[in-house]
Amino acid sequence: MASNHTKKVLYDLSPYLVEYTDGTIERFVVTGLTPNVPPSPKDPTTGVASKDIIVFSPEVKARLFLPKLTDTNQKLPVLVYYHGGGFIVDSPYCLNFHRYMNFLAAEAKALIISVEYRLAPEHLLPIAYEDSWTALQWVASHVIANANIEKDPWIIKHGDFGHLYIGGDSAGGNIAHNIVLRAGVEPLLGDPQVGLTIR
Repeated sequence: MASNHTKKVLYDLSPYLVEYTDGTIERFVVTGLTPNVPPSPKDPTTGVASKDIIVFSPEVKARLFLPKLTDTNQKLPVLVYYHGGGFIVDSPYCLNFHRYMNFLAAEAKALIISVEYRLAPEHLLPIAYEDSWTALQWVASHVIANANIEKDPWIIKHGDFGHLYIGGDSAGGNIAHNIVLRAGVEPLLGDPQVGLTIR
C-alpha cells in the first residue's frame, strides 16, 4: 500500500477496501477473504467439476458446479447461488466460496450456478440486484426452445427446472430474498408448459 500514500482517501473501509478520490479502489485480503482460484474439471476431494461462463457480457458472470453423475443423462436440481461479502468484496472465484460450492454441489447433488455480480463502490446498488436478476433470467431462459441466448450445455442436459432453487449467504442472502420477491411479481423468462418452479 506504500504506493498509495500520496493519494487522498475518500472512504476507508479497512480492513476490506479503501476508495481514493481519483476513483481507484484498493481491496485487501483479510481473514475470511481468500484469493481467487481457477475452476477445475474435477475437484480431487468431491469429484465436482466447475467452469466459468459469461451470462451477459461483460458485466455478469458465473461459476458452474456439476457434481459427479451416476449416469450421463442424470437430471439435477438447479441452485442459483449469490455469494456474500457485504456487496463490496468476495466472488464465486475466491477459494472459500469455490470450496463451499464444491461441497454443497456434492452433498446436495445439485447443479449450482454461483453468480458473479458487480461490487460496490465501483457499482452502487441496485446494480448487484439487477445483475443477479439478469443471471436468474438467463438460467430460466434455458427452458425456452428457441431462446436467443447462448445456452450452457450442462444446464440444458442436467438441469431439472421443476426444482429451481435460489440461495445465498450474507449479502447474497439479502439478494436471494429480493430476487424471490421480484420473481413473485415479475415474470421469469420461460415456457409455462415446462413447469418452471422457484423454491
